[in-house]
Amino acid sequence: MPEARNKTDLIIEIWEKLDCESVGADELIAIEQAVLERFGKTAVDSPMIIARLLADEGAVLRHSEIMALYVERASDRPFDPAFRNILNIADLPEAAASLRKLENLRRKYVADQNKEGLRLVREKGQEGRTEALKIARNEKLDPSERTRYAEIAEWLTLWMQSPEMFETWIDLRLSSQDFREKFPGVST
Repeated sequence: MPEARNKTDLIIEIWEKLDCESVGADELIAIEQAVLERFGKTAVDSPMIIARLLADEGAVLRHSEIMALYVERASDRPFDPAFRNILNIADLPEAAASLRKLENLRRKYVADQNKEGLRLVREKGQEGRTEALKIARNEKLDPSERTRYAEIAEWLTLWMQSPEMFETWIDLRLSSQDFREKFPGVST
């Protein structure tokens, strides 16, 4: 099991254990797998980023293999541009704006009868909800921050359950006495 405490150290450690001076597709895939197992899917960087880090450490890059791997993966993800930075749950106004963007994307995929796009929209909403709930349950955080993330998790839950009704519901929620008392001065 690798000893590294952070992703950068893990990448370098795995490269050193592979005992190779040059780095190409096979080495990058092995490093990505180690990062995935240790830190999860969201921690895995693109082949180009990992290669650059290793080059800075003295690795000789097999550029054609790395570029081929990058291009192959980029062509397998036609939805990436639509979902890049679409969900921000850092604060209430950003979360509301993000949900509106997700809903617009959902409507587009419904109109296009794009089942994969719809699946990815739901998946992105679920990821946001899971993250918001995780933060809301963290007792080390300030209670107001936990309350804010619990609110965002509720918004995401309601949007996933009834996306067609969400815009009406959020307007009512934002104008409610309960919301104004919990979050004075917040406007979305």
